[in-house]
Amino acid sequence: MADRQEEKLEYLPEEAVFRRNAFILITTMVDLSNQTPQDTSMLVEEVLHTLFFLGVINCPPFSPQSLLDDDDEILDYLKKEYPLPFQLYLTQLPRMSPFSCLLDMVVSLYGQENEDQIKDKLKKIVDKMKKDPTSNKKEESSKKKKERKPKIFFSSTICISRINISSSCIYYGVSMSTKGRPAGEILVASSCFSFWHRLVSDAVMTYYPDKQKKSYFSRNIKIPTDIKCEAFNISEGRPMDPCTSCSDLFGLDTNECRRWAHGSCAEVESLSNLFKGEQHVMEGLGPDENEQEGRLRAEKRVLKHLKKQLKIFKDFNWDGRFYPNLNPNTN
Repeated sequence: MADRQEEKLEYLPEEAVFRRNAFILITTMVDLSNQTPQDTSMLVEEVLHTLFFLGVINCPPFSPQSLLDDDDEILDYLKKEYPLPFQLYLTQLPRMSPFSCLLDMVVSLYGQENEDQIKDKLKKIVDKMKKDPTSNKKEESSKKKKERKPKIFFSSTICISRINISSSCIYYGVSMSTKGRPAGEILVASSCFSFWHRLVSDAVMTYYPDKQKKSYFSRNIKIPTDIKCEAFNISEGRPMDPCTSCSDLFGLDTNECRRWAHGSCAEVESLSNLFKGEQHVMEGLGPDENEQEGRLRAEKRVLKHLKKQLKIFKDFNWDGRFYPNLNPNTN
């Protein structure tokens, strides 16, 4: 009995981890925003909106107040400073995962060229989110115990892309970080429509959501040889091979046999940011206007799957827009 009681103390229930990690992200984003020389309030708004949305589709659902540790003072402050997320989280879809918002904030703080500082800051935040505050600090004795800790809202992988190894223009991306399959699938679809570069969204929609290449739409690409795309484990810093899905999407060489869901890897976001920042890379990669009919068909397939996922959640009534309301209605 003593061992079982100790085990209950050592591991937080997923619901508590959900709330705790959401609170860490929110307070961290506000603190970092106050340190950045430029206006990064939009990133704070995006992380609030994304977390509030993920709270309402969670089972059990969480209100914004519960994600803010039921602290009325913090709630009132955020409502005053960032009112839109509170108004729109029940009707508009987020464009990216919470940890992607954090990544953009950290890059804004340290500067795009300061790779080591960015990786070190993310590691510290991930380590904080992984830590169990109810633990008695006893060393874990087995791999099984480690695997039982829920991983919610923090990414395990960062990807760094650049045109060549000596380039100071570095583009970052992190793996998709949500909780549960529906949330991850919703954010992949949302990112395809509203956040990722078209080259990347086309590559993902070539396979998503059916996990196999579409017969009528083929926009997976082979990135140029002068692009360096490297992934690392955030906590351990070790290099990681691309998974076979990244090989499908971008022609990346790999010895990795595992396959993650198309669109969930850090390489997707990193290469999307590179394509946005280096327009000349698009030459020879597309888009192919001859495939416009196939693309529209692929978009309809992704949209149909997205709407099917959203129907599960009765408290969310999508108006067809993506926060911060920059995109046309997709209905």
